[in-house]
Amino acid sequence: MNTRTKLALAAAVMSTALAGCATTGGGYYGGQPEQYPSQERDVNRTQRGALIGAAVGAVAGLLSGDDATERRQRALVGAGVGGLAGGAIGNYQDRQERALRERMQGTGVEVVRQGDNITLNMPSNITFGFDESRLQPQFYPVLDNVAATLNEYSQTIVEVAGHTDSQGTDQYNQALSERRAATVAGYLSGKGVMHDRMITIGAGESRPIASNDTEAGRAANRRVEITLVPLRS
Repeated sequence: MNTRTKLALAAAVMSTALAGCATTGGGYYGGQPEQYPSQERDVNRTQRGALIGAAVGAVAGLLSGDDATERRQRALVGAGVGGLAGGAIGNYQDRQERALRERMQGTGVEVVRQGDNITLNMPSNITFGFDESRLQPQFYPVLDNVAATLNEYSQTIVEVAGHTDSQGTDQYNQALSERRAATVAGYLSGKGVMHDRMITIGAGESRPIASNDTEAGRAANRRVEITLVPLRS
């Protein structure tokens, strides 16, 4: 199943999930929010986030969609970066995955492979301080290794996505996630990763990978994900 098909399936699952949680207690949430106490709205928000996160998990962290990926592909082709085709794609990503697993070993960064996409999950406890968008200095060597791998395997589009837990307002979390993604992308760019390869996106609190009801779950949700998508010819 290719990435476009996976995205379509994920969107369908997400739409169904959202439709299922649009009604609570017999009333329509969102159309008449004053009928619901704030605690119930918070519960509904968490449930919606969990459902959305489950839906998009099928595409291995890629959030920006086909349009943004295709724009980056055109930019790279215009810059003279060649694409991959056929069996070369899987082989290329196999080698890149091995290199990343070796270099990320013991760092706390999780390497996830799904299809031809590779996602690096970077928890905030090793990348940022609480409520911060400034990189922790001890994480510089890890990002240096990520940048070195990306420069070695240059035939990929790089999506950098920031995520938060559900503490705070939607607007604040959205802005924080965008700042964190921009910080990581800026660091990688400073280490030689071509700017035209990168897409930055903030997902705010909308893509949890764990329950926001516990501190451990909230810590897992505060993260940056870097997804590597092969450049196709």
